[in-house]
Amino acid sequence: MQDNIRQIITNSSVSQPPIPEPNAQDAQYDRRCHGFGYDAVLVGSALLFVVYLAVNAKKNVEKLRNGRSYVVISYYALLWLAAGLNLAWCSLQSWQCANGKEVAWNLLSLLTTSGLLCLEISLVGFLLQESYASGREALARIFTISGIVVAVDMLLKAIYIFGFGVPLFFNDVGGTHQMKWGLWIIQKLLLTAVYGYILFVHFSKWKQKLPPRPAFYNYVVIMFVVNGITLFGSGLAAIGIGFSSWLYNLGVIYYHSVYLPFLYITFLADFFREEDFLLDNAYYSEMRDAGFFDADWE
Repeated sequence: MQDNIRQIITNSSVSQPPIPEPNAQDAQYDRRCHGFGYDAVLVGSALLFVVYLAVNAKKNVEKLRNGRSYVVISYYALLWLAAGLNLAWCSLQSWQCANGKEVAWNLLSLLTTSGLLCLEISLVGFLLQESYASGREALARIFTISGIVVAVDMLLKAIYIFGFGVPLFFNDVGGTHQMKWGLWIIQKLLLTAVYGYILFVHFSKWKQKLPPRPAFYNYVVIMFVVNGITLFGSGLAAIGIGFSSWLYNLGVIYYHSVYLPFLYITFLADFFREEDFLLDNAYYSEMRDAGFFDADWE
C-alpha cells in the first residue's frame, strides 16, 4: 500500500510541467536595438551638424551681435540646445535595449523630442502670425504659446510613460499597443493638419497674410509630407500591419538626422551668410515685414 502511494506521488511530480523562470531576455519585453547602419546614420548626421555649428560659432555670434535680432538670437540658442540633446540621443541608442536604463532613456527621449517640438511649433507660430507690435512682443508671444504647448505635451507623455507604463520611446515594444500609437497618431495628426492649413492659405486668396518667402513653403511642404507618412505608419502600427514600423522609423530618422540642418538652412543660413549686415535688402525686408526682426532696435 505504501509502495503504491509512493509511486503515485512520484508519477504526479514527474507529470507536472516545469515552471519557467523569468530571465533577462523576458524582462526586456522583446526590446531590440537597431543595427549598426541605423545608429551610424543617426550619430554621423547629428555629429556633423554639431561640428558644423561649432566651427562657425565664432563667426555666427559676431553676426548676431551686428544683426541685432531677438528672434534669430533666440532661435540660434534653441538650435544649439536641441542639437546637443539630439546628439546625446543618437549616441545613446543602446540605452533603449539595456537593462536598468529605462528611466534614463525615457528622460533623454522626452527632453530631446520636446526640444525639437519647441522649435517646430514656434516656427509654425511665426508663419501663422499676421501682424506684430514689435520683435520682442512677437518673440514673447510665440515662445509663451509654444512653451505652453510643449509643457502640456511633456506632461502628457510623462503620465503615459511613468504613470501607465506605456513604452512610448522603445522600439519593437507592445506592437499594437493602443495607448502608445494612439498618442503618436494624435500628435502627428495635429501637426499634419497645421501644415495642411498653411498650404491651404498659401494657395488661397488669403495668401498675403503669410510671409512672402518661397523657402518657407518648401519647408512646410516637406514637413507636411513627413508628418503625413509618420501618421500613416502610426495608424498601421496600431492595427498590427508589418511594414508600419518601417514607415514610422522613416519619420524618426528624418527628425533626428535631417530636421535640424534643414531648419538651419531654411531660416538661419542666409542671415549668417550676409557680409555687410544690411537688413534693408529685399530678403530681410520681407522677413522684417513678416515680423522676424525687431523694429525697435536703433
